[in-house]
Amino acid sequence: MRSDLTSRRAALALAAGLAVAAAMPALAQDGPKKIRIGVIGAGNIGGTIGTLWVKDGHEVMFASRHPEQLAAMVSELGPNAKAGTPEEAIKFGDAVFIAVPYKAYPDLAKEIGPALNGKVVLDAGNATQKRDGALYDEVQASGIGATSAKYFPGAKLVRAFNAANYKVFAKEGADGGKGRAGGRMAIPIAGDDPEALKVAEGLVRDAGFDPVVVGPLKEADKFAMGSQGFGHDVTAAEMRQKLGLAQ
Repeated sequence: MRSDLTSRRAALALAAGLAVAAAMPALAQDGPKKIRIGVIGAGNIGGTIGTLWVKDGHEVMFASRHPEQLAAMVSELGPNAKAGTPEEAIKFGDAVFIAVPYKAYPDLAKEIGPALNGKVVLDAGNATQKRDGALYDEVQASGIGATSAKYFPGAKLVRAFNAANYKVFAKEGADGGKGRAGGRMAIPIAGDDPEALKVAEGLVRDAGFDPVVVGPLKEADKFAMGSQGFGHDVTAAEMRQKLGLAQ
């Protein structure tokens, strides 16, 4: 009797081992997890970064108040690209990318702010004096990170993709650092939520760049428009040096 029980246990153990071994090659072939991303604003920055994510294999919904106007763009990008309203893009996305003129933030906050509660939100907006007026003054007084957080208080906010021109993003992201010495272009990011920062780091890499975590949201001023960290097409090591960060 004991001999039969031992044999059965041995057979079960062997079967389990074979099942694990058979599964290992399939697991080894799996790449980084792709997520759904809602892009609020399909202009220069939103269209550029969203396109890079689509090409990397993410599903992206580009949002507009008139999504039918985006039909040609999403058709060209293929089945992973969709168009919808801002509300639809937020429901669709595991993460949301905001890339609209900063002057739109107060109205946008009223329209979609509550829907962003608990969402990982990458914020690429920049405030300019000529265009944004009193909102620019608020940013100068309080900081860009604190101002964005004021308008989207429930979001897990990360400042990202605001520190360079979209044409640079389009060129360097598509290249992925292959055509330059020293590695890929650095994208400085800042946020208070550790989980959101990890998501943002992954999305920066998937777009073809190297993330540089500058610190909490208040440190976003270090790479805001007009700061020492703005407008640089440099590697991660060079960006850390410019911002006085540990290598």
